[in-house]
Amino acid sequence: MNTARQKFFLFAVALTLIAGTAGAVMFLKAHQRLGAPGIRSVPVPGSVTLQIALPERVLDFTSTNMPEAQVVLDFLPKDTSFAQRHYFAPDGAWAIGNVVLMGADRTSIHRPNYCLPGQGWQVRDQTEVKLAIAGATPYELPVMRWIVSRNYSAPDGSQQSVSGIYVFWFVTEHQTTDSFPAMLKSMLFHQLAHGVLQRWAYVSYFTVCLPGQEDATFARMKSLIAASVPEFQLPPALAK
Repeated sequence: MNTARQKFFLFAVALTLIAGTAGAVMFLKAHQRLGAPGIRSVPVPGSVTLQIALPERVLDFTSTNMPEAQVVLDFLPKDTSFAQRHYFAPDGAWAIGNVVLMGADRTSIHRPNYCLPGQGWQVRDQTEVKLAIAGATPYELPVMRWIVSRNYSAPDGSQQSVSGIYVFWFVTEHQTTDSFPAMLKSMLFHQLAHGVLQRWAYVSYFTVCLPGQEDATFARMKSLIAASVPEFQLPPALAK
């Protein structure tokens, strides 16, 4: 086979693969159904989104609802559902709880390393942790804990450092994981094997503390998460 024919053959193969991939994607979209979320939610009348109710009071924390930033609403698919609350303890401690629930478009859920590093935070430590979730069906929730840090200018002009604790996981019907690649792998498997697009949610909690107080701050955050999760997330055995 001469060079010209080889190039034409390779080009034809590439076109066939591209067409085949596009056809497979179109077939999946046309024949798949959207799975149920692992988050308690109800339809919003007249909307393609769902309402997610994070608890207002957890332990000694009160809270206020936080609307999602307009830049996020403009960037993510229109059928993405959100919930966000700012929790406050009597002694001034606080944490932000956030849920992003996808619709029929997977791009609602993004890699965790996009947000905080993009805001100037540096990831110092990443640890997988299992949290004990009580309730009628106790279970262990796998989460990822990040310790992050950044510098800021104090009023006197000096440079100060602050630490952040970021805890996150992904949840869908009957399943939780702290791994973004594992979520994508599961999603692809269920599409190919069952014709179901799993409806995943990305759940996160964030707070800040002084350097050296990371362990104590995380211990308190664990209590907040363990007490709040049963209020909005279905146990794996009951998710439907």
